[in-house]
Amino acid sequence: MEKKIITISREFGSGGRFIGELCAKELGFSFYDKEIMEQVAKETGLSEKFISERGEYSPKSSIFSYSFLGRDSKGGSIEDYIYQVQRNIILDLAEKGNCVIVGRCADFILKDKEDVLNIFIHGTEEKKCDRIQELYKKSQKEALQLMKDMDKKRSIHYAYYTEQVWGASKNYALCLNSGILGFKTCIEIIKNVTASSH
Repeated sequence: MEKKIITISREFGSGGRFIGELCAKELGFSFYDKEIMEQVAKETGLSEKFISERGEYSPKSSIFSYSFLGRDSKGGSIEDYIYQVQRNIILDLAEKGNCVIVGRCADFILKDKEDVLNIFIHGTEEKKCDRIQELYKKSQKEALQLMKDMDKKRSIHYAYYTEQVWGASKNYALCLNSGILGFKTCIEIIKNVTASSH
């Protein structure tokens, strides 16, 4: 089965977004990351900043507290609303043609499609920490804490909406360690796997 859609899930600091963007460019695929956030903001009337904070990250520190977050009389929350709008946008984008989609539970949302290649990018703590320090101008201590916090928020959000474990290898066709392989090798592997499925 030809793989027309690549989803990239990634640890914070692993360069997953960068890898996905370059893969899309080299494959001639459309690339969707912030574009999804912009579309959600447009459809909901919520700010892009609010969407960026709630569209992929849990605002709470545990899945238990997430379950009770700001629910209305029907049991819904603003996060549920954002997730549903985001889900519909991702499903629509997947019908438009070859693309790379970063994060936002896209691997789970598109799980019933056969033309999807799900990838998880992780990395060594040292390389991720170095990258976060450079990109966000943080101290080593701040970078390590930010990395821990962001990954925890992503994993809680993912678990809540998918009932699966974020980063578990069984959920992905490929799990690549960018800290060991390097960005260039990760991109080449993804391109080769995509080409071999044609």
